[in-house]
Amino acid sequence: MSKKRKFVADGVFYAELNELLTRELAEDGYAGVEVRVTPMRTEIIIRATRTQSVLGEKGQRIRELTSVVQKRFNFQDGAVELYAERVANRGLCAQAQAESLKFKLLGGLAVRRACYGVVRFVMEASAKGVEVVVSGKLRGQRAKGMKFNDGYMIKTGNAGQEYTDTAVRHVMMRQGVLGVKVSIMLPHDPAGKIGPKRSLDDVVTILEPKEQAMPTPAY
Repeated sequence: MSKKRKFVADGVFYAELNELLTRELAEDGYAGVEVRVTPMRTEIIIRATRTQSVLGEKGQRIRELTSVVQKRFNFQDGAVELYAERVANRGLCAQAQAESLKFKLLGGLAVRRACYGVVRFVMEASAKGVEVVVSGKLRGQRAKGMKFNDGYMIKTGNAGQEYTDTAVRHVMMRQGVLGVKVSIMLPHDPAGKIGPKRSLDDVVTILEPKEQAMPTPAY
């Protein structure tokens, strides 16, 4: 297989896997998947807020998912392993918040109240900024968009790619489909756990001047 075909095949595999897990684990706070290929086997790490329900009773559900993935992508027996990993801070995970907002709207909560709830929750989780956009038939027959934001948000350039986490969900309401988009500006974290290690380009650190020994005058 050529390099070009390999990249396309890997991308298609990831997209299909992500779509399957998004539909299957929506209610368990699914927050993304990571695929690690080792010489022995392929490891698929599912990130979710409720890992216990992803695993299922005595690990039954994760075994079922492993079997589905194995059959669909023609893996050999034991060549693919699925693991569940808990999201460290769900307030800083755009996918988890988009899913949460989706279920609030499906439950009949008012759009404004649901969105402000998400905005407040994200800001309390020490995010730098958040933006929630909901568009579609919110009230009545006329479609419109509503935007709720708080804090500081960078959308362009490298910082926009590194610092912002974005997720989009479609909510099948009775009157039509609503589009939900959640963007979270992550905080800077030198350890790289809750945010990027690299600080923003416009952050200036002023260092204290070093103590210098005065040179002895030459006579």
